[in-house]
This record gives sequence, structure tokens and C-alpha cells, in this order.
Amino acid sequence: MIAHAPQVCSPTQPESNQTDSGQVANETIHTDRPDLPECFQLTVLSWLPCIYIWAVSPIYLFYLQRNNKGYIMMSIMNRFKTAFGFALWLVSWADLFYTFHELRQGVNQPPIYFVTPLVVGMTMLLVTFLIQFERLRGMQSSGVLFIFWFLSLLCAMVPFRSKILQASSKVPDKLRFTTFYFYFSLVLLELILSCFNEKPPLFSTIDTDPNPCPESTAGFLSTITFWWFTRMAVKGYKLPLEAKDLWSLNKHDSSQAVVPRFLEEWEKEQAKAQSEQSSSAQAVYSKAPPEGATNHLAPGVVVENGPELTEVLLSKQQAAPRQPSFLWALIRAFGPYFLIGSAYKLLQDLITFVSPQLLRLLISFTKQTGAPDWWGYALAFLMFFTALLQTLILHQHFQYCFVTGMRLRTAIIGAIYRKSLVITNAAKRKSTVGEIVNLMSVDAQRFMDLTTFLNMLWSAPLQIILALFFLWQNLGPSVLAGLAVMVLLIPLNAAIAVKTRAYQVQQMQHKDARIKLMSEILNGIKVLKLYAWEGSFQEKVLAIRQKELDVLRRTAYLGALSTMAWTSAPFLVALTTFAVYVKVDENNVLDAEKAFVSLSLFNILRFPLNMLPQVISSIIQASVSLKRIQDFLSHSELDPDAVERKSVVSDHSVTIINGKFTWTKQDPPALHNISMMVPQGSLVAVVGHVGCGKSSLISALLGEMEKLEGDVAVRGSVAYVPQQAWIQNATLKDNILFGKPFEEQKYNCVLEACALTPDLEVLPGGDMTEIGEKGINLSGGQRQRVSLARALYSDAEVYLLDDPLSAVDAHVAKHIFDNLIGPGGALKGKTRILVTHGISFLPQVDNIVVMVEGRVSEMGSYQELLNQNGAFAEFLRNYALEDIIEEEATIEELIEDEELFPDDALSNHADMVDNEPVVNETKRQFIRQISIISGDSDNSRTRTVRRHTCSQRKPSEPPPEKKQRPTPGTEKLIQAETAETGRVKMQVFIDYAKAVGLVLSVIICLLYGCQNAAAIGANVWLSEWTNDANANQTGGEVNMRLGVYASLGIAQGILVMISSFTLAMGNIGAAKKLHFNLLNNKFHTPQSFFDTTPLGRLINRFSKDIYIIDEVLPSTILMFLGTVFSSLSTMIVIISSTPIFAVVIVPLAFIYVFVQTNASPHLSQELLCCPLVSE
Repeated sequence: MIAHAPQVCSPTQPESNQTDSGQVANETIHTDRPDLPECFQLTVLSWLPCIYIWAVSPIYLFYLQRNNKGYIMMSIMNRFKTAFGFALWLVSWADLFYTFHELRQGVNQPPIYFVTPLVVGMTMLLVTFLIQFERLRGMQSSGVLFIFWFLSLLCAMVPFRSKILQASSKVPDKLRFTTFYFYFSLVLLELILSCFNEKPPLFSTIDTDPNPCPESTAGFLSTITFWWFTRMAVKGYKLPLEAKDLWSLNKHDSSQAVVPRFLEEWEKEQAKAQSEQSSSAQAVYSKAPPEGATNHLAPGVVVENGPELTEVLLSKQQAAPRQPSFLWALIRAFGPYFLIGSAYKLLQDLITFVSPQLLRLLISFTKQTGAPDWWGYALAFLMFFTALLQTLILHQHFQYCFVTGMRLRTAIIGAIYRKSLVITNAAKRKSTVGEIVNLMSVDAQRFMDLTTFLNMLWSAPLQIILALFFLWQNLGPSVLAGLAVMVLLIPLNAAIAVKTRAYQVQQMQHKDARIKLMSEILNGIKVLKLYAWEGSFQEKVLAIRQKELDVLRRTAYLGALSTMAWTSAPFLVALTTFAVYVKVDENNVLDAEKAFVSLSLFNILRFPLNMLPQVISSIIQASVSLKRIQDFLSHSELDPDAVERKSVVSDHSVTIINGKFTWTKQDPPALHNISMMVPQGSLVAVVGHVGCGKSSLISALLGEMEKLEGDVAVRGSVAYVPQQAWIQNATLKDNILFGKPFEEQKYNCVLEACALTPDLEVLPGGDMTEIGEKGINLSGGQRQRVSLARALYSDAEVYLLDDPLSAVDAHVAKHIFDNLIGPGGALKGKTRILVTHGISFLPQVDNIVVMVEGRVSEMGSYQELLNQNGAFAEFLRNYALEDIIEEEATIEELIEDEELFPDDALSNHADMVDNEPVVNETKRQFIRQISIISGDSDNSRTRTVRRHTCSQRKPSEPPPEKKQRPTPGTEKLIQAETAETGRVKMQVFIDYAKAVGLVLSVIICLLYGCQNAAAIGANVWLSEWTNDANANQTGGEVNMRLGVYASLGIAQGILVMISSFTLAMGNIGAAKKLHFNLLNNKFHTPQSFFDTTPLGRLINRFSKDIYIIDEVLPSTILMFLGTVFSSLSTMIVIISSTPIFAVVIVPLAFIYVFVQTNASPHLSQELLCCPLVSE
């Protein structure tokens, strides 16, 4: 090498350039033993990895600086990586110092022998630094360094082979020969080591998840090949996958991380919109100042208004207020992550156009007789490598798109659910239950579906432009004819898009109305069945459904027209381009290279042209959903600061000063001039006639009413017991704990205080009995006591009790008041505000608030209010007689029926009169004062006692014995919803085909087969046409070839249109039939089914599942039929031309079936959404 070194990369004379280039070409290409020049090896191949790592390093270092995952201890593998990197630096600089040594010995080497070792040595130092910096920042696997080592090894393989060829004769430069093989070995070892992960970093958050997702710890190689998913695929092959088999979500994909991130951006948008609205609402004074007056006032001068007042024009009255942009909030929250997928898509699009160029070279290779064989092998390998690289990059793009879509759906559902809890009462009138359910199920799903192919919005035009560019190079200006066809299709597609959007708005309105009506029907199904109203309500639902189907039918027909236009577009472009090419000039001959390279480019055009209308349609649908969601999220919310909740040390727990409250700002105030101060730890009763505002007062304290005036303050945590108990579909124990940790002693005390102990003996599973939706298997009194137990267990500081004793019997109410609410109960020392109609407890409360027509009429102790003889006395006149008669009748009944109750349950309440002589004496004195007690009342009392005794005493019935604890599982009331797992059964396809119509299904398949046959015929005819390229074709032959080719293409377009319309008709018919069968079945289902089935499960069937049948399934069937028949036609063509390919089909089909028959776990997401919809 030393003797020839001066000629390596040395300047040459101009006259020798042509000779040298020809010699290089002969040594590199036109030989059976190709080799690259040594100058090329020492420059391009050596510098390429270095340029890559120096270009990427600033960005990568910035990324590592911003993402510190912890500190990794230096492992043995990390030490080897560092040592090998340092050794590579030594090897590179050994070449550099050897070159200096040669210079001192008088051997002048070209500058490249100084530059390349220096550059490579500095690069190896940088790489060694990156290895250590990655360790310090907690990076377990490095994709940047893996690509660097892979590029280095790939570039080193050429000189590796060259030096072997040189060594077969004689080694000219032994030192550089030796150092290169050291370099090659070390690079290979570094590449192998970079395939493995480092240990987890220290001081990182401990992952206690028993089933973590392996994606978070997967290395770079495992990530790009999805090798981390192999274990799940194998498990799915062995047995059907279920939700419990799935790994836990990554933390950054969980709703705890996704929803707050989006809400933060949405709040910024709201603040921005409010600031713009306030700035635009500045006052504009239109009246000019009087003549001679200035715009300035001297200090102390007062200007009085004359008869002419200054008119103020607010700009906000001239323009509608700007709504916050829901789209920008989504983009800022999830856009950066999505852009990574967009970068992958851009790279994949560019690589796509490499294959046609390789195909051009391959066709040229087949035409050359003396070409070396390695050309063909190299081109075949490059085509395979390009396809492999394209697949890896494309699926990384899809991974980012799918994850972004999942996060979008999660964020939207979370934001809608949160908003539904805080919107004002006026907003609740506008947004129905059906609309909210559709927003969470249908509209959120549309965003997830759109995200998958959203990049086609810019990718499709890019692919079309690149394809037309290469077609121009291949066919010249003739491609403009094809471009004109695509331009002509744009107005048609635009008109279809506008009309489709209008239909989409109508369809969503009908869908909202249908879901709202179904929600009301399912909530009142018991009443419907009682009065046999199923038929009339079924007709109402079907009438709305028919309107929905009419709109859906029009949309489907427009979609079929669009499908026909864009499916025929690639052929029409090819036809017009070829026709113009052969007709413009007689010398233009359509040979195999031009035809099939152009066809490959037209096939690349097919995907963007097919996907672009679908993406535009999805964007139109998503824009409708975007507007609906934005309008809902823009509704006014209850003011969280309406009630001051700061924990400040004060003698009063609840304070209202001059409060005025209303349910909506459009309605008159419901509460006026409310002023009350509740001392800490006191018991306050709120009494009054029905409709006087007692419950509204509680709602005002909770912040659920809009405050117009005054101040409200509640110190400490609040527990609320509503009039109608809210019960979860969970066990009795879970309803009481409500997420709090279980404490046995506290739990038992709560059960005793709320009189739930006897009920546990009756319930089949004790406290583990599952309670049906809305407490269907509990009585009204039991539901109320469970609600009280939940409030007591929460251990709050302020208790708001909205008439909780009205749903229980008198003796149970007495027990609850004594042991829970009253002065000696479990809530002693807590602040309690009790709304009640029972006056028997009023003497024991600290203060009484009397409400009259939304105002506080009186407030004071029982005796004080009694002496005032005001509204409170009027209240007692209305309720005292009934209360005392009922109470004493119950006492006598308890005394007589004492043996019917367990010894430890409520027996201490039989002596009610003796226990409270003072209270009852006070009531009797008051009754005497108002002259109510008389002989008639005594007779009434006697009759009442006798009536209760007769109705409830059962002397012939023995005392109930304690039930044995049932076997495990009997306490289960509502079974978990199940879904089919594993492969889709053939019966499912048959059932859907029956819904479409068996005859119509066969016709659809035949039409798709015919259109693919026409496509095959067109390609075969084109192949025959290109075979005539070498013969002298007359004008008549060209016209015949062109005419047949056009006829086959037009036939294909007509068949596509007919099949699309037929498929649309079949899908609409199937949707109508399946919905009718579902609706008819549910109306004729026994009531027991509705008692044991959550409402959300049923609503999901009528919303999300019907949406899938209406809109998702038709497009899926369209793609399925197109893919199946296209694949069959492709295999038929290949086998007819290359029969040996039939042998390859069998193993490929086996591998495909192996992968595809794994269960589809995403079915479970609908089951998990049902409780959300139900609540």
C-alpha cells in the first residue's frame, strides 16, 4: 500500500480524468469481482457515520439533559462499551501517528491519511462520552448509538472485503491492515453490546405494578421490531386473550397523566378567550363633547349629566364572543408526540419511491445480455431491504398514531365527564343525557379513528407530487393529461364533502334524540311494562331511527359515488397518460420499462387517491364532533369560589350573609335574604312546608346553585346525604367505604349506628352482597341507611342531611337520631344541618331554621320559637298531630310485637315515652294549647293503632331464624359482561350476511370479483401491448390496443360504482334490521333482566354498537372485500406467470393465519366503558 499510497485520493491531470473514470467503472461495475476505489472507502465510507453522529449529537444531548431518568451504576457491559470506545480512539490515532512517522521517513501520504484518522478518532471520543453521559442520565438503551454502530459496520464491510481480496495476493500495508481489522472487530462488538439493555437507574420511582408493560423497558431493537409484544402474541395463540391478560398501561398513557395535561391546555384556551372578550368589550363613547370643551377635567370639577346622556356602545354586542379553541388545546397537548409519527411517515414516503427506480434498473438489467449476475442479486437485495426498512418505519408511524388516538379519546372522555359534573343547571337543560352519552362514545371515537390516517392529509399530496415528478421523467409532458383528470375530480369530491358534512350534522341530531329517548325508556322501563306502553314507545324510537337511516342512506350513496371516483382515478390517470403519450408522437413507443415503471408509480398513486377522500370524510365527521364537544365544554360552570372553603379557625362552621341564590340566571331567585350562622359542633334543623326552599338551601351550601348576592362559607370537609340515596353497583361494604381504607371497629360502629346490623342477617351475602344498579335489591329505607353509613364513615366535619329520616320507619328513625344524628349520637361534636319534617326530634336540636317561601322566617331554639307563636307554630299545627299519632301507634305496636325482632335490634326504643318525659310533655302541653287533642283524635288514634296491629302482626308465623351464610358466589347479583374472544366465528359472518340478505351478499361478492377481473384483464392487456414495442405498430393497432385497454378500465369503474351502491344498500338494510331486532328484544325482555343489568351496558348497545354497525362496519367491509379480491387477483396473476410461486403461498398463508388468529383484546374497552355511561 505504501508504494501506491501517493496515488490514493491525489489530484490527477484533467486529461487523465476520463481514462481514470473509465478504469474505475470497469473495476467497480463491469466486473465479476466489483470493488470500490480506495479513495471512496477512505472518504465517503469513513466519514458517513461520523457526519451522522456529529449532526445528531446536539439534539441528543439536549434531549438527555431534559430527560433525566436517574443514575445507572457502571456495569460490566458499560465498562466494556467504554473500553472498546477508547480502544477505537487509540486504533484511529495509531493510523494518524503512523502517517506522521511515514512523513518523517520521507514517504509523502495524501491528506486523507491525516484527515480520516483524526475525524474518526475525535468521533470515537464523542461516542465514548455519549456512552457515559447516557449512563448518568439513566438511558438504558440508545437508538442513536445503535444506528451509529450499524452504519459504521455497514460502511466497514466494503473495505473488509477489499482487504481480503488484497491479502489473497500480498498485503501492501501490514500496520493499517492490522489496525483496520481491530477497528472492524471492535465496531462489531459495540454493535452487539448495544443490542442489550442496561440495568434500571438508581433513585428512580419504584414500579410496584405486578404486571408492567414491557414496552417501557424495551431496548431500541426490541422497540422498532415490536419484539417486546411477542410474549403476548404467543399467549394469545395458546388461549383467547381477555382484559386481565393485558399489561398495565404505561404511566404516561394513563388517564391520570393524559386528562390533566389536556385540561391544562384547555384552561389556557379559556383564559385566552376570556381575555380577548374582555378587551373587545371596551366602551366606545359616541357623543361628541360640547363645543369649546376639552377632553380633560380640572381637579375637583364635577360635570353633571344634562338631558343628553352619553351613549355607550359595547363592541361585544356587535360581534359574537369568541369561543375557546378545542382544536388548539388538543394540538398543544398531543401535537409534539404526534409529530414524531409524522416524521416517520415523511421518511416512509420518501423510501416508497426508491422501489420504482430499483424496478427500472432491474428491467434494464434483464435487457442486457452481458451484465454481471451480481447486479441482479444486488438489486433484488436492495428491493427487499427497502421494503423491510419501509415496513419498520411505517409501523413505527402507526404506533405513534394509535397511541396519540388513544390519548385523544381518553382526554376527551375525561374532559366531558368532568364537565358534566360542574356545568350549571341552565347548561344541563341544553345538553341532554343522550348528547353527553354520544359525546363520550361516538364523538370521542371519531377523533381516535381520524388520528390513524390524519397524516395522509399532507402525505397524500406529497406522494402525488413525487409520483407525478417521476412520471414526468418517464413519460414527459404526457403526464399532464393524468394531472388534469385528478384536478377535475377535486370539485366533485369537494361537493360531496360539503353535502356529507351537512348530513352528518343531521344524523348526530337524530342520534342524540334517539339515545335521549332510549335513556328515558330504560330508566322508566318498569312503568312502561306496568302500563303495557312498549308498543307506542317502540314506534317513537323507530320513527327517529327511520329519520336517522334516511340521512345515513344519503351519506352512504354519496360515499359510494366518491369511492367510485377515487378508485377509478388511478386507472383514468394511467389511461389518459398512456393515450396522450402514444398519440402525441409516433416515435413514442410504450415499452415494458416505461409501462411497468409507470404502473408502479400509478399503484403508489392509488393509495393516496383512495385514502384522501376517506380522510377528508373523517375530517368532516370529526369537525362536526369537534364543534359539538367544543360547545359542550364551553358551557358555563358553577363558580367553585361561590362557597368559601378555606379552613380558617372560627366559631362558626357554616355562615351565610345576605345570600340570594337561583337555579339559573334566567329564573327568578329561589332563595332571598338568607342569613344564618351555624356554630361549630351544633345540630341545626331546617323545617318548613313543602317547596319552601329547604333542599335549595342545602344545594346552595354545596355550591350547586348560582349565587347572586352575599357570602357563603363552609369550614372543613362536607358529607352530604340526599333525599334520594345514591347507590353504586357494588357490594354493600364498598358502598359504605366509598374508597376509604377499611377499619373494622369503625365499620361495625357505623353499621350499628345506622341500624344496618339486622339487615346484614337478611341479605344473602351479608355486607358482601352486591347491590344492583340504583339499589334495586334494597328497600327505600335500606338505601337511605346505606347513604347515611357512607357519610358517617367518611368522618367529615360538616354534615348536610336532606331529610334522610323520611324514608325509614318511625322506630328506625328514632334509633338513627339517637345513635347517629342526635346530641348523644356518633356525630356528636360535628356540625349537622338536618332538613326534616319530623317534629318529634326538634326539641333535641340546638337551633331551628324555619323556611317560608325561600326566606328564613325564624331562627332559634325549640322553646324560643314556640313562644313566638309564628311560622314555627304554624308548622307544628300542620305536622304535630300526625307525627305524635304515628309515633305512639308505633310504640304500642313495638311493645306487642317485640318478639318478632332480634334481641339486639331496636329493643331499647320500646320505652320511648319513658325515656323522654320532658320532650313528650312539652309536646302534649303545646297540643293542649292549640286544642287539638280531643275525643275524636283519641278515637282516630285507636283506629290507627288497630290498623297497624292488624296489618303487621302475624301470630301464626314463628320468629325468623338466622339464615345460614350462603355459599360463595350467591351474593353476586349482576354478572360481569362477557365478550367473544379468540377468532371471529363463521356464524357471525353468516348472521350479518343474512341481515344484508343472502342473495344480495352473493351479488356483492360477484360484483367485486368482476371488477378485479376487469383490473387483471387491463394489466394483462397492457403487458401484451408492451410486448409489441419492438414491432412496427400501425396506427390501427395502437388504437385497438388503446381502445380495449380503455374499455376494460371503464368496465371496472362501472362495476365499482354498482358494487359500492349495492353494498351501501345492503349495509343500510342490515343496520335497520339489527337495530329493530335489538330494540324489539329489549322491549319484550322480562323486568328481572333490567333489574340485574346496568343501564350503561344497555345504553352502550344502542349508542356505540349501533354506531359501529351504521358507520364503522360498512367501511371495514368495503376495505375487506377490496383487499381479499385484490390479493386473490394478484396471486392468480403471479401464479399464472410464475407457477413455482404457488409453493411459497402455503407457508406465507400459514404464518399469516398464525398471526391473525390471535384474539382481539380491544373488544374489552367497550365493557369497561359501560359503568361510566351508566353513572
